[in-house]
Amino acid sequence: VYHRAGRRPDPLALPILRALLLLFASLLLAPFARAQERGPLVLAKSSYFFVGGRIDPSIEGSPMVGQMYVEYMIPQRLLHPFPVVMVHGGNQTGTNFTGTPDGRESWAQYFVRRGYAVYVVDQVARGRSPYWSQVYGPLPPSRLSFVEQRFVAPEQTPMWPQAHLHNQFPGDGTPGDPSFDQFYASQFPSIASFPQQQQLNRDALVALLDKIGPAILLTHSQSGAFGWPVADERPNLVKAILAVEPSGPPVHDIENLGAPDWFKDAERTKISGLGDIPITYDPPLPPDQKLEFVRAPTPARPDLVRCWRQREPARRLPNLAKIPVLIVTSQASYHAPYDDCTAAYLTQAGVPVRHVHLADLDILGNGHMMMIEKNNQAIAAVMLDWLEAGSPMAR
Repeated sequence: VYHRAGRRPDPLALPILRALLLLFASLLLAPFARAQERGPLVLAKSSYFFVGGRIDPSIEGSPMVGQMYVEYMIPQRLLHPFPVVMVHGGNQTGTNFTGTPDGRESWAQYFVRRGYAVYVVDQVARGRSPYWSQVYGPLPPSRLSFVEQRFVAPEQTPMWPQAHLHNQFPGDGTPGDPSFDQFYASQFPSIASFPQQQQLNRDALVALLDKIGPAILLTHSQSGAFGWPVADERPNLVKAILAVEPSGPPVHDIENLGAPDWFKDAERTKISGLGDIPITYDPPLPPDQKLEFVRAPTPARPDLVRCWRQREPARRLPNLAKIPVLIVTSQASYHAPYDDCTAAYLTQAGVPVRHVHLADLDILGNGHMMMIEKNNQAIAAVMLDWLEAGSPMAR
């Protein structure tokens, strides 16, 4: 480690020594971490709190509005410095991460067993975060067929090319089945306005990070559109983003129509490319100017969509440029045709992205709700292995 002549540190030897120390530490902790994946879940503390929001005297009764419910679990043996904040997707609540419809543990417990503190939220105006119709507007009606086609049993009415591969949801995926009914009982409609969803949840999640400090952000589906502006607002507090099939694809959502016209662009254009509220680009956009987008002339494969991206020269996302991002996509989800577009859009804007297709790791048959499916722990292990060994944050 030292030069012989002057006892100065050898700059070539220090990185090697650092790597050896990290390897030794990981080998030392690995048996304990793996042992914690079995047996009773041992916690140092578990409770809940609310963040964000304000009392609004302009509304009858002066309700508290904009607040977010947060529950947390702190393991007895805390092995990692940064907690994981888990943010559910559309029509869901934090129960996605705290259990499964057939009574198994979900990702919150698995992460805790691996030595992480975990914070699980209910989005603003969802679940245990109170909803006020006079504040947030009317809710859309329940859609049983949507839940069946997108979340539970896409293989029964395939609306995208990969849907027939789905086989991991517990139970038979039909109403009356105990697992289906448990999952359907958990569904709660989202606020109808996309910009309102994103602004309210961005602000509440920023308040959460301001309270707990630096953290890893795990988003799913709809909440993927919240993750980018949260990281944009607090780049020093977001240490990594685990984007599980994040809201996408960029620029235009996709309407799944089934064969032969599998994909159709929705009319609405996302103002930031990634969502419906502004985020910081460099060079900055003048007030009277919008981002310019172009669409690929052909898809990379027939079962994929044609991606939208920025017109070159592309503007950068400077506040996300140092935050490692892992995008996780399952084999049979409706995201399988287009999460590549999200990864490519972020890469073009200078964001460090790793995109994992679970099928490439021989994790097969999953749909969009992979955190409650039969092999959910194998998927959680992929994310944690990346955090602990493969991500820039771990080096």
